[in-house]
Amino acid sequence: MTPTKPLPWGARVSPEFRARVYRLCEGLGWSEDHAAWLMACMAFETGRTFSPSVRNPSSSATGLIQFMSATARGMDTTTATLARMSAVEQLGYVERYFRPHAARIRSLEDLYMAILWPRGIGQILEYVLWKTGTRQYLVNRGLDANRDGRITKREAAAKVRVMLAEGYAPGNVWP
Repeated sequence: MTPTKPLPWGARVSPEFRARVYRLCEGLGWSEDHAAWLMACMAFETGRTFSPSVRNPSSSATGLIQFMSATARGMDTTTATLARMSAVEQLGYVERYFRPHAARIRSLEDLYMAILWPRGIGQILEYVLWKTGTRQYLVNRGLDANRDGRITKREAAAKVRVMLAEGYAPGNVWP
């Protein structure tokens, strides 16, 4: 893929990382828009660091898209191994993770759902992911923006949408 659009967050990563993101997208049949969405998701999941070793302090989630231990095992690796990789190396696992979902991802929200709750891929923005009384709601209650006891796809992806806009700010965007 020959980039024709600015890449959000591209100024915060190495040229090798940018090139690997474009190859990943090309390999999945994705567009430059997908590259932008992926960068926003990784910025969000890593707290803007793009560190392959960043870990969620309250779970096993590790790395660029916060791989869970079970997910890592399903890819014949561990979160500890993923954490020792370079960011560019870990992008190979990111590509592998997205492959089963790739054809269904048509928006930033869908891409984020592939990371957070794959059942949400392809659903409308008002699709309810979790309701009060479920374990998933409890763990993700901070995403319930209007505090109505339901977390919709729109609410869950809202912070990633903000991260996409921030990625286009001077100092973050490339070129």
